[in-house]
Amino acid sequence: MLQEHQDAVLWDPVRSLDDWNQDTEKKQRYIRNTLREFLQNRQRCPRGLKDDGVYLQRNDSFVQLDDQLPSHLQIYRPVLQPSEAIPPIGTYVLDNLVGKPCIRATMGAEYIVTEKKKTWYFNLDPSRVKISGYCGNNTAVLCLMLSDNGASLQFTFIKEKNVSYVTKLSAHVSPEPVCPKCANKTYTGLLEHDKLFTAEDGQSFLCKSGHLFLMTSELRIKLVPLQIQAFALPSGHYGKEMECWADINERVFLIIFGAVVVGLFLITVLTFLFIKDRHRQGYERI
Repeated sequence: MLQEHQDAVLWDPVRSLDDWNQDTEKKQRYIRNTLREFLQNRQRCPRGLKDDGVYLQRNDSFVQLDDQLPSHLQIYRPVLQPSEAIPPIGTYVLDNLVGKPCIRATMGAEYIVTEKKKTWYFNLDPSRVKISGYCGNNTAVLCLMLSDNGASLQFTFIKEKNVSYVTKLSAHVSPEPVCPKCANKTYTGLLEHDKLFTAEDGQSFLCKSGHLFLMTSELRIKLVPLQIQAFALPSGHYGKEMECWADINERVFLIIFGAVVVGLFLITVLTFLFIKDRHRQGYERI
């Protein structure tokens, strides 16, 4: 009994502290090794943009790398899905230095990844997006990013005289590997020197039909529906809508289709009345 009591009270605080430090170093080493490849391909929004440090939680679209790590050290990565689903629509607003909106965008965003001759999908969840960017007189940037930089979507706006447009669109997604033996991979894409979503000053670009952009052979971005406006936003709301050609063509097609249907109906009715009248005249002669 005496020996047991001695073993119970003989506690070496220095040794315990060393064990705790070694355990902490192991965790830190594990974190560094786990994140090394992920962080090597890290994509960032423009310099000086604020990262508020909001972390995601586990759900069907994200995976947590290690449940045993402290919450502030946990990272989450997008999970690609084998089937396509309608992306949720979110409205993103960026304010300038005086607190007035300079960019407003409403859209659903879908990442389409091609890996090993198979197509995978990931939808951007508006509730998990961090908004950053900057506003200038003739240049503005809107960056939508998931925590831990799992995915991002960046728009660069240019204003020329009374017209504004997106001159650069970049995107990246760093998902969980699609198979157990697949390596970690980041899919990136960039479109530049284009004039996308052109609208006059104080007006918004609207496209309900959506846009599909081929970023690379492995990554496509679908924005549907899309309404976007930069620089001049009256009272922070969208101005007059400028429709995309796809919406105009669809509306014209519906008008033409409706006119054809009505025309065929009228022809059918008139033909029926004409035949009926001819039959009646034949009966009267008899």
